[in-house]
Amino acid sequence: VDKIKEVGANVVFVQKGIDDLAQHYLAKYGILAVRRVKKSDMEKLAKATGAKIVTNVRDLTSEDLGEAELVEQRKVAGENMIFVEGCKNPKAVTILIRGGTEHVVDEVERALEDAVKVVKDIVEDGKILAAGGAPEIELAIRLDEYAKEVGGKEQLAIEAFAEALKVIPRTLAENAGLDPIETLVKVIAAHKEKGPTVGVDVFEGEPADMMERGVIAPVRVTKQAIKSASEAAIMILRIDDVIAASKLEKDKESKGGSEDFGSDLD
Repeated sequence: VDKIKEVGANVVFVQKGIDDLAQHYLAKYGILAVRRVKKSDMEKLAKATGAKIVTNVRDLTSEDLGEAELVEQRKVAGENMIFVEGCKNPKAVTILIRGGTEHVVDEVERALEDAVKVVKDIVEDGKILAAGGAPEIELAIRLDEYAKEVGGKEQLAIEAFAEALKVIPRTLAENAGLDPIETLVKVIAAHKEKGPTVGVDVFEGEPADMMERGVIAPVRVTKQAIKSASEAAIMILRIDDVIAASKLEKDKESKGGSEDFGSDLD
């Protein structure tokens, strides 16, 4: 405790327990001590305050100390919580979610986690797309144009891929209670006329510029959705071929067996 006081610390977080006698002297010197802190919380506290985790109190120096404007214990929903606030450059923060029931809190947590991950994707890639089915409509239009240049059987495959992409805006319209076919026709027409950022506005039920409305999506999510859907379709087609081939082999075997049986009788 004398060593902790000597380096100038006034708050101590300990991963394990604190002896009663040590607690007494810490309180006497006006040092707030928090015991049995989880390892993960210790690491986050170090990131938030700029402090270093020291395994031996004898190695403690003033350079190991972190900074915060306020550290205090508060009672929240009947539970005591330690709040560390006013850190200079926190690399870790805590978001406290509260709700009337456990179900509400779980839903808010899920929505918040999704939002944070979306922001993370955008920050990492540095790219965004207009949402509301705009990228899928643009891809479908471009693929239809490309299919005409290719011709032959390949044209049919490309057109089928383009048609599959239209499922996204169609589903958005359907989920919003709109007429999916009518909405899709309107959006495609507006998309061709006004530009590649026009998508389905589920609130107005009309085509709108998604960038102007602030409805955006990370590039990574759209790319992954198209990639995963394509891989699933390819896998199904391959499995279908295998099943068809195995049936053909069985038919041949059964026909061959009956011919042999007939020759034996003769």
